[in-house]
Amino acid sequence: MAWMWMATVIILLWAVSLWKVIHSSTMVPSKFQAIFHGENAKNKKVLLVVAHPDDESMFFSPTIIFLISQGHSLHILCMSTGNAGGKGSIRKEELYQACAVLGVPSRQVKVVDHPKLQDGFNEPWDHGLLATIIGEQIKMLEIDTIITFDGYGISGHPNHRDVRHGLRNYLRESENRDEAWELISKGILRKYIGPVDVWLSIFHCLLRHPGQTCCFLNASPRRSYRAMAEHQSQWLWFRKLFVLFSSYTYMNTLRKVSSH
Repeated sequence: MAWMWMATVIILLWAVSLWKVIHSSTMVPSKFQAIFHGENAKNKKVLLVVAHPDDESMFFSPTIIFLISQGHSLHILCMSTGNAGGKGSIRKEELYQACAVLGVPSRQVKVVDHPKLQDGFNEPWDHGLLATIIGEQIKMLEIDTIITFDGYGISGHPNHRDVRHGLRNYLRESENRDEAWELISKGILRKYIGPVDVWLSIFHCLLRHPGQTCCFLNASPRRSYRAMAEHQSQWLWFRKLFVLFSSYTYMNTLRKVSSH
């Protein structure tokens, strides 16, 4: 009997949390909301920097969906073709298809294929080279806001972490004062409690780092699932479960990056 009550509570909590995610058209805190949301929000040119095709769907889809819904111009810079398994050309095309599902046109997606930036846990990336490529895109597209991974890189993948170091190198060397944000990595429990994590994420934004963090809620989790499904070469059973149970499908918590 006890397990039935526990199962009922978990199902109700999941349902209430999912309702909150889908039906909330806001993000927190309000200070950041004024920049990206509302009648007075300036349309921004945003550059999302990722390491591999599928990063955008697995980790950043709430951010992508929200920013596009608010009329901002979002560009994606993918630093590799994801050729670790010899499927780089396939994965590149899958990225364009997934971005179309998320609302990002292919002309606003750039995939880098550089011999020193090859997908792999044992493939260290040159931070100076990353900074140069990021800087070139920012200048060419007149970007004013950049988003990428944090220091752990969500899954701990070294390519994810290298992208973040590359961005920080660019920020330190740049004369421009570009605004940059990083996606906060979560512990194992919070990572896999799906929409239930919305309450902890909002608490984190409002109380722990007011004005320095924000939370994007995903009004269309099904679109995230459909986008990830476009990555057919990667669409294995454990990734299907990941997209279903990962809190990154339902919300993104971003933290402002210091250039120092």
